[in-house]
Amino acid sequence: MKINRIEIFDTFCQDRPQWHPVFVRIHTDEGISGVGEAGLAYDWGHSAAANMINEIAKARILGSDPFQTELIWNKMYREGFWAAGGNAVFFAAMSAIDTALWDIKAKALNVPLYQLLGGKVNPKLRTYASQLQFDWDTEARKLIEPIEYARAAEKALKEGYDAVKVNPMFYDKNANTMYDLTKLFPHNFMQLVKARMKAIRDTVGDSVDIFLECHSLLGATSAIQVGREIAEEFNCAFMEEPVNYLNSALHDKISAKVSVPLAAGERLYFRHGMRPYFENQTIDILQPDIGLCGGITETKKVCDYADLYDIQVQAHVCGGPVATAVSLHLETAIPNFYIHEHHTYATKRWNRELCIQDYQPQSGFMVAPELPGIGIELNDEVVMKSKAFDVK
Repeated sequence: MKINRIEIFDTFCQDRPQWHPVFVRIHTDEGISGVGEAGLAYDWGHSAAANMINEIAKARILGSDPFQTELIWNKMYREGFWAAGGNAVFFAAMSAIDTALWDIKAKALNVPLYQLLGGKVNPKLRTYASQLQFDWDTEARKLIEPIEYARAAEKALKEGYDAVKVNPMFYDKNANTMYDLTKLFPHNFMQLVKARMKAIRDTVGDSVDIFLECHSLLGATSAIQVGREIAEEFNCAFMEEPVNYLNSALHDKISAKVSVPLAAGERLYFRHGMRPYFENQTIDILQPDIGLCGGITETKKVCDYADLYDIQVQAHVCGGPVATAVSLHLETAIPNFYIHEHHTYATKRWNRELCIQDYQPQSGFMVAPELPGIGIELNDEVVMKSKAFDVK
């Protein structure tokens, strides 16, 4: 079997212009194709990822045997000069290609992908409603008032979730996005954040887990402040991405002074990026993004590596439907699975229409697809409008 064609899609969603899932579809001379997704669906970088996939495809993928995933992965990494320095765009492209190759392998063997990863360890995947600050409804919007946070949480509860995640600091009282929270919080802003969290906790009660999202916007000192006054006070199950990843010593400081478990990992790449956090034991819940961490080949290794340190895993899922589906396969196959993330964007029509299959939670749980491969196919009626490259 040989790879003979590669399609790359830098999608554009008319109803959400800032949303750009990047897909790759790899074809073979035996008529089997596989899909993958780069983990740069939002913010800057999506077009760069699409172009990077195009460059790697021309240089190293055409003509290859898709079953040789380990060999191809190492060729991309070792023969791509900039990969050795750590590069989100490069790794996103590698990840998308690798995922598509695993899809081909599993389809050729007529088994769901999880069977190639060790089989089904977790038949049902507990799932949480992610990013309530954007509401939990048919369209995303900014939530400002505490009562709005309470209503969003109530909507999630009615759908059967027993865990929610929120960044109550993302917007100020005037709906401005707070990208820099490195300084200590002024009293008025802290009171607003507390009121939003209290509204959620009062709504969901003590039996529902609340995860505190920080988006790496805090500084070490403000993270400790938030950890003690918000995460601890409202009994959060974990505090996610308290600070940036550029200095792992910041996590050491926070971990020593905050009692709430720390979750992180969506902007860490390969085992190399995880190492200091694992060895210093400053991540309790690892959140690798398969579309950035190195695809299935590397992310499975990362999860096994995490298990050595008793670290639980919740894949970071904030992309198109391919990202959701492949995460379900990984999470069902690993023993250290914690919970599955279902982002509010995953519930939106403009995201769901990108693929034919539409995997959504039922009463707060998801299951891995049982179709051969990843179990998902691109919806050509939609994605062909955004086709970027066709490599032959």
